[in-house]
Amino acid sequence: MAMKKKSIFLLAGIATLYFNNAYAQETPQDSTRSASIEQVVITGNSNPKKKIESSTAISTFTAKEIQKQNPISAAALLQRVPGFAVETSGGEVGNNLFARGIPSAGAYEFVQVQEDGLPVFEDGALQFANADNFFRVDNSVSRLEALRGGSGSIFANNSPGGLINFITKEGGNEFRGTAKLETSTYGLMRTDVNLGGALVEDKLFFNVGGFYRTDDGIRKTGFKANQGGQIRMNLKYVFDKGYAKVYYKKLDDRNTFFLPIPLVRDGNDVKEFSGFDANYGTYSYRNISQLNIPQAGGGFFSRNLEDGIHPKVDVVGAEFKYDLGNNFSVLNKTRYTNINMNYTGIFPAGGPKTAAAFANSNGIAGNTFQYSLVSSGAVVNPAYVQELGFWAIDKQMNNFVNDLQFSYKFDKGNVTAGFYKSNWKSHQYWNWSNILTTATDRPELLNLVDTSLTPTSVGYSKTYNGVTDMTFLQRDTQTQGSLNDLYANLDYNVTDNLSLNAGIRYSHDYYKGNFVNTTTSNLNNSGLTTDGTHGFATTTADDNMSVLGNRYTYWNFNVDKVSFTVAANYKINPENAVYARFSNGFRSPNEEAYYNYFSNPTPDQPLKSVSTNQLEVGYKYYSRTFDIGVIPFYSTLKNLSFTDVFSDGTSENTFANTRNFGVELEGYARLFNNILELTFNGTIQNPKYKGLESASTLEGNVVRRMPKLYFNISPAVNITKEWRTYVSYNYYGKRFQDQTNQDTLPAFGEVGAGMSYQLGKIRFAVDGTNIFNTIGITEGDPRSPSIQAAGSTIIMARPIMGAAVRGSITLDF
Repeated sequence: MAMKKKSIFLLAGIATLYFNNAYAQETPQDSTRSASIEQVVITGNSNPKKKIESSTAISTFTAKEIQKQNPISAAALLQRVPGFAVETSGGEVGNNLFARGIPSAGAYEFVQVQEDGLPVFEDGALQFANADNFFRVDNSVSRLEALRGGSGSIFANNSPGGLINFITKEGGNEFRGTAKLETSTYGLMRTDVNLGGALVEDKLFFNVGGFYRTDDGIRKTGFKANQGGQIRMNLKYVFDKGYAKVYYKKLDDRNTFFLPIPLVRDGNDVKEFSGFDANYGTYSYRNISQLNIPQAGGGFFSRNLEDGIHPKVDVVGAEFKYDLGNNFSVLNKTRYTNINMNYTGIFPAGGPKTAAAFANSNGIAGNTFQYSLVSSGAVVNPAYVQELGFWAIDKQMNNFVNDLQFSYKFDKGNVTAGFYKSNWKSHQYWNWSNILTTATDRPELLNLVDTSLTPTSVGYSKTYNGVTDMTFLQRDTQTQGSLNDLYANLDYNVTDNLSLNAGIRYSHDYYKGNFVNTTTSNLNNSGLTTDGTHGFATTTADDNMSVLGNRYTYWNFNVDKVSFTVAANYKINPENAVYARFSNGFRSPNEEAYYNYFSNPTPDQPLKSVSTNQLEVGYKYYSRTFDIGVIPFYSTLKNLSFTDVFSDGTSENTFANTRNFGVELEGYARLFNNILELTFNGTIQNPKYKGLESASTLEGNVVRRMPKLYFNISPAVNITKEWRTYVSYNYYGKRFQDQTNQDTLPAFGEVGAGMSYQLGKIRFAVDGTNIFNTIGITEGDPRSPSIQAAGSTIIMARPIMGAAVRGSITLDF
């Protein structure tokens, strides 16, 4: 074969094979894109439609495309969607997505993440429960449809930013399967399997798939950073007038959540903080992983950082469709989700401080401070120390949802009407402490004492085995939602080429909850000792311990809102179309907003839903070799409540209005007789605050954490029909850490590359991420303002992961 004779230098291979006409007329086996002109979408539409006929901004990814991109997380896959600004630095889960410049505290607050048209969980932005905590991309996914804005608010709740719908595989008459084994430079071992086929030909079909994975983490934790897996199965019976389907999913996975680390900013450059590897270092390390502290109410509270984010998810659901005759049909989807999640993470409480500064801030005057290692007792003199929040959260969540939909088809279109009912509950318990460590990766726990006092003196020690604040915060809260929504959607074909769409949704939703009021106490009279000899009066670590009481606050909040959308799509010819859409939607207050409002005796602002208006127009061109979408948009948002949680457990409690205008670009080309493929997506926008009520001087500032420009470009070369290579480049523009626009997060670009070879039914692949080891900051730390020290600016921020390479073997059968 020609491939064996070629140099690994790709340009030589391209030049030689460019003239291979016999090959050039065939589509490569490893091509990443099926013709978009034939693709049909269902998300945000009442009935399946060809993309060119849908008056929505929607991106699609088939299983084959997802396989070739081999995203390291669900968030990494969503980076390929224009209009979605995605922060991927949290690790495999716990990442943030912002749709069309809509600001939030993070998570998936203004979009809904779905599996097969129903939510992964009804609210994707509960505290410490980002939607991607409960979903994993594996080989059982058939395709992804990502809708921005548009009709999202008609077909789902709290989703004015869009819908992200992962559609799972179903079996067919032909038995098919795939098995994949993957390893990496960071200790990864992962196995994916998916099987599907017919139990009764043309009638009864099955599909079962899942994965199991363990790895050490790209950032060096000293323990297994990710370990666990998922299994998903469905059974579908097809009859003359419809079908019935049942399915089950089990997810039991444990992931380390990576949080801000110290960096040095010098103008537009970001450099490593001394002693801290920016690409591979983390405070989430084995040496500080265990917490075991007495409680003011008796007993001990124990936690293991190695458990990380650990959701146990069980999902059971059913789907039923029936043709009622006379052009009427009914579709019913139902699902029950139960989640038990233990969440443990290290959240820096501010930035590094010099040894003297931290001691002084803790009541030790002058130089009478002494640090020692908890592990050995050895006295040390660190240049910088770091206080870290050891945050433990337990959440029990469940969600029962049913979507009943009737459709009627007529000559010129169809009308759909439905009733959506969802009940969900979130019961959570928080227990937070602060610990003291060296300001380094692979941190060591520190004790701090005042040498001007004796070991028996009150306040001699500022720590208890490295803990500076023992259980300084406890929360026991419960939030429930009962959603009762009616919706209708009309598609009308004025002519063969001109179609109109209108939709409306009425939401009659009830929210209620309670939380336990707390008091403070200490261990001075508990009879316990810090070291077998000295009582707790000798340390300040227990001086402000939180104690749950028996006094509860009960609250409720009702939502009566109407969302609507109108749109038109004009198909100029089979390959060209233009459309326009106006939509109005809303987002109910989130879980932290309820707690913040009802726990505040004198709230600054009334509690309101967030309302949005969006206008978008678009041009779409789809052919077998070239796709392009250009979508200008304009959006406004009112009554946004910022709810970042600070290191002391309080909420940010800032309110704002915003407006944004921009353009989304998406393109794909297959050039030079299928040798070169090029995919591109990008967003140019200008999101600004309008009416930032807490500080009018910030009027017109750029929305925090939002880049004005971000894009991905990925060329691929089919060197032979079997051999393919690609390069990808992600660019994330300059942003501001906060509303004041004082702290700048510099722009950065991340390069990935990979190669695959198809040998019959076996595919060999190598995929590299951040191959040039770029230090790229996706977000600053809302809990930590920048620090001036020794002529440098120290910031706390979350950089992307360092360079990593994965290798995989996939068998299709």
